[in-house]
Amino acid sequence: MNPNEVARTCIRLRYNKRGVIRFTSHRDVARIWERALRRTGLPVAQTEGFSPRAKLHFGFALSTGYESDAEYIDVDFNAAQLVPELVLEALVGMLPEGMAATGAVVLERGSTSLQQAVTCCDWDIELLHATCADLAEWVEQVLGAATLMITRERKGQQIADDLAPQVRALEVGEPTSRGVRLLATLGTQPRAARPTELLTATEPHYCPVLVRRTRQWIEQEGARLEPLEVGAAPALHTLVGVQ
Repeated sequence: MNPNEVARTCIRLRYNKRGVIRFTSHRDVARIWERALRRTGLPVAQTEGFSPRAKLHFGFALSTGYESDAEYIDVDFNAAQLVPELVLEALVGMLPEGMAATGAVVLERGSTSLQQAVTCCDWDIELLHATCADLAEWVEQVLGAATLMITRERKGQQIADDLAPQVRALEVGEPTSRGVRLLATLGTQPRAARPTELLTATEPHYCPVLVRRTRQWIEQEGARLEPLEVGAAPALHTLVGVQ
């Protein structure tokens, strides 16, 4: 190691986002994390330049209005060693209502970024005015479709994409007071599939009243692993809050 190089530790945090806070944009969530970490007094690493910012690395952005039990952020700290438990304890009361850090792990140096590593996500989608019978027919139609063509905008141009390879799993959940829950696993590579794209890919188009990301997965050698389980440094007390 260069003697002038600052020793650093990267902590991967899992957090949730529920309730009114779901209407906060991804950019504002980044600002919330910067303020919360600054208030903890922990030695968060900063970018260089005239306007230094905390070195934070997010995974796939959560659409505004969606809830989540499985959001992740990688944070660089200016410390040779840092115990994840201490980071979680320091964050208690620092995040706004509806957000809480629920797990932490020390990452090995050179670990793959979240956006590159995560390959699919689980979603719990509550559909307004849907019935179990009608939704079951829709699920069968979607899973049996050879293609599910949608239109996406990229760099100002309309591009046709096939969503079918991204639909990993789909099933009807329990009925609710407002409709029915749809449980879906959607791929993220090479481009993340969104629940709203799935719901409008074929007739009839269903209206989601609540969308929640419940899991993010990294697939390795045929196994699905939660991001806190991947890239963890082999050290004592390195893994906290894994469920």
